[in-house]
Amino acid sequence: MILWTIASIMGVVAVLHTESLQLDCKDTKHVTEKDVYNHLPSNEERILGEESSQSTDHQKINNLRERGYMEYGCQHYRRRCRIRAPCCNEIFSCRHCHNEAKNNIDIDQKHRHDIPRHQVKQVICSLCETEQEVQQNCINCGVCMGKYFCGTCKLFDDDVSKKQYHCSGCGICRTGGCENVFHCYRCGCCYPTQMKNSHPCVEGAMHHDCPICFEYLFESVNDVLVLPCGHTIHKSCLNEMREHFQYACPLCSKSVCDMSMIWEKFDMEIAATPMPEAYRNKMIWILCNDCTKTSHVQYHLVAHKCLNCKSYNTRQIRG
Repeated sequence: MILWTIASIMGVVAVLHTESLQLDCKDTKHVTEKDVYNHLPSNEERILGEESSQSTDHQKINNLRERGYMEYGCQHYRRRCRIRAPCCNEIFSCRHCHNEAKNNIDIDQKHRHDIPRHQVKQVICSLCETEQEVQQNCINCGVCMGKYFCGTCKLFDDDVSKKQYHCSGCGICRTGGCENVFHCYRCGCCYPTQMKNSHPCVEGAMHHDCPICFEYLFESVNDVLVLPCGHTIHKSCLNEMREHFQYACPLCSKSVCDMSMIWEKFDMEIAATPMPEAYRNKMIWILCNDCTKTSHVQYHLVAHKCLNCKSYNTRQIRG
């Protein structure tokens, strides 16, 4: 016998369930509407089933996108794609790989160039080799080509521990976490938040070459330091300067660190080195590189002390 169960809800009649039941006549009187409803899945069961199916699908998609994570890339970035340079139509792992190759000393100077990073249009998936327009997930195999992705800079990177972020003020992506930095529009770059109210502002501080190695600092991947005078320099270049006992900014000659202990040694050296009789009364004018004040001081072969800030970072000038 075929049993049709009908329910009327808010005036709408609907067929809820059809089921073929094999019943003896003696059992017919025991079958009620409640018994039939017990065979139907509840709303909660249907929802849980749908959520379980969706969760499984989501997990499959996630596993698909995670393939090859941190297994591809170059010395500059961990990523699952390569880029086609719009300038020379060649394929490279990243823009730095391109710039290093195309600015090599073996390359004819007329052919040396940097890649215009914002003009990159095509990328090649490292897993399936499909060339496609710039996007985070491969259109063919579905893999995520970079955990961090910036469509403006065309940047892919699986190593998100760098805390990458895009700075609209700089117009490029930087590392360190946007919550830990601020953009100074006069200096034209991002600085740590600790320096927000104390850093010396220098117009376009980052938009020039390192005074030691001449690499363009604004796009450098190496650590850059801001000197007390406001000028910028590679950290490694500054360390090299210190190894050669150079403690003044290469651009403005101001001291790059606290030199008070050194100045005390100069005091002792001068006191232990009396000048010959012919020079004891000789006076000269000096300009202090640290405070920019002039002083009229006694001439000495060792050094000349600024009368204003007590620095020996001075030079002789005409009075």
